[in-house]
Amino acid sequence: MDYDSARDIKIAAKALLPRLISLRRTIHQNPELAFEEHATSALVREELLGAGIQCVTEVANTGVIATIRGSKPGPTVLLRADLDGLPIQEKTNLPFASKHAGVMHACGHDMHTAALLGAAFILHQLRSRIAGTVRLVFQPAEELLPGGALAMINAGALDPGEDEPAPTCCIAQHVMPSMPASTLGFRAGTFMASSDELYIEILSDGGHAAKPHQLSGDPVLAAAHVIVALQNIVSRHRPPEVPGVLSIGRVKADGATNVIPPNVQLEGTFRAMNEDWRESAHERIRQTAEHTARAHGAKARVEIRKGYPVLVNNPTLTKTALDAAIGYAGKSEVKNMPLWLASEDFAYFLQQCNGLFYTLGVGPSPDLHTADFFPDESALEIGAGFMAFLAITVNDG
Repeated sequence: MDYDSARDIKIAAKALLPRLISLRRTIHQNPELAFEEHATSALVREELLGAGIQCVTEVANTGVIATIRGSKPGPTVLLRADLDGLPIQEKTNLPFASKHAGVMHACGHDMHTAALLGAAFILHQLRSRIAGTVRLVFQPAEELLPGGALAMINAGALDPGEDEPAPTCCIAQHVMPSMPASTLGFRAGTFMASSDELYIEILSDGGHAAKPHQLSGDPVLAAAHVIVALQNIVSRHRPPEVPGVLSIGRVKADGATNVIPPNVQLEGTFRAMNEDWRESAHERIRQTAEHTARAHGAKARVEIRKGYPVLVNNPTLTKTALDAAIGYAGKSEVKNMPLWLASEDFAYFLQQCNGLFYTLGVGPSPDLHTADFFPDESALEIGAGFMAFLAITVNDG
C-alpha cells in the first residue's frame, strides 16, 4: 500500500465531507427519473469543470464522461456512478427531502454521485501520482430497463480515447443499509442476480360468476393455478447450488363479485445467479404458464422482458481491492458479502471489462427502495476516499 497516498487521500476526503454532504442533499432534493436526469447531469458537469477537470463530455443524452490524466503513462481505470431516482413518494420528513412529488433517491444514487465527484476532486488534486488515466462515468437510468449502462457503452465509455488506452478495469460501489456506516463489502465471482420482468395474460370467456360451468374456462382460477405452478420451476427445476427467485407482484382481474373477467394480467420478476439456468428457466416459464392455463380451459400469453445479466466480479481485482481496503480502512471495517439477489446494469460493463462492484455501508437505515430510506451521510468520506485510493492502487499495478 502507498501509505503517503492513503494518508493524503484521507486528509482530502475528510476536508471534502461537508461539501459532499451538501452536494448529496442538493441532488437528493431534486431527483429525476431514468433518462430525465438533465439537472443532475448539469450539476455534475458544473462541479467537474469547476474543479479544473477539463475533459468533460455529455453523452447518451444525460450521461457524463470525464477524464483525469496522470503524470505518467499507464492503464485506464473506469469509475462509475448512477444518476437516477425512483418513482417513490418520500416520507422521511427531512429538511432536504425531495421537492419532486412522487420521485425520490431511494436507492442511494445521490450518494453514489456525490462520492464519485469527491473521488474526482481528490484524484485531480493528486494527479501527479497517477500512472495512467482515470475515466469517470456518470450514468443515467440504472433503475429502468434497458438501463443506461448499455447506452454509455455504446457512446464509447469502454473505448480507447485519443490519448489513452481503453479501460482495463471498471469499478463501482453501491450503498448498503444493512452494513454499518463506512464499512466496505466485497465478494469475488458471482455477486448479483440477473433480472427479468414477467408479463403473463390469461384469457378465456368472461361471464356471470353464477354460471362458471357455462364458460370454457375461468381465467381467474387458471391464473391462480399458474401462479402456484410457476413456483415449481424454482423449487423443482432449479439446480440446488444456483440461487433463484420468481415472484408475482401484481395481479389484475377486472371483474366484480358477480362477474368473471375475460382476462387476468400477472406481472412479476425472475432472478437467477447463472446465465445457463436463466435461459432454460425462460422456456419453462412459458411452457408452465401455457400448459397450466390450457388445462383449465384458458390460454396464456407470455412476455419475458430480459433485463440485466448476472453480475460477476473479477476475482483478482476483488482480492486487490479487498487488500487495499484493509490497508486503507482497517480489517474490522471490511466485510465479505453474501450473494445479493438484487440486479445491477453495471453487469454489462463487467461482461466486457474486468471489474468490481463493491458495497459501502450506510446503516443503520430502512432498506433500499423504501420511502423512508436515509443513509448515513458520513459514509461519503470513505466512499469518496477509498474509491480514489483504489483507482491509484489499481493503476499502479
